[in-house]
Amino acid sequence: MKKKIAIGSDHAGFALKEQIKKWLEKEGYSVRDFGCFSAESCDYPDFAEKVAKEVAKDRNTIGILFCGTGIGMCIAANKIKGIHAALIHNEFTGKSAKEHNNANIICLGARVINFATAKKAISTFLNAEFQGGRHSRRVKKIERIEKNV
Repeated sequence: MKKKIAIGSDHAGFALKEQIKKWLEKEGYSVRDFGCFSAESCDYPDFAEKVAKEVAKDRNTIGILFCGTGIGMCIAANKIKGIHAALIHNEFTGKSAKEHNNANIICLGARVINFATAKKAISTFLNAEFQGGRHSRRVKKIERIEKNV
């Protein structure tokens, strides 16, 4: 069963989000768009929060966020308890985000990568599995930090 995908962007990521959303739907994923819904200027934390809260409450949902660089979305999403958001740029970082960090949200920069690269990176992430082992130990340490903050 394919996971559900919560997707969001700011104005800078809007066009790439729309392209990726259409592609994911063609691939058979259930995609819920949390905005934004135009290229009009808006604030990325608003959409990062909406997507991150959805992912945090539903383990069968992963998130994909887009802004100009992906950095702001990643910072904002990681403020929500239970979120492991990763900035990805290519297939290697997409695969590593899942295999090593068990990321449940990925963030992409629409001003940094193009549609073809984003598609490959997202596909690699979606098809990767968390490797566990030594990576589990490290993810658990991150979760302990989160609990003690």
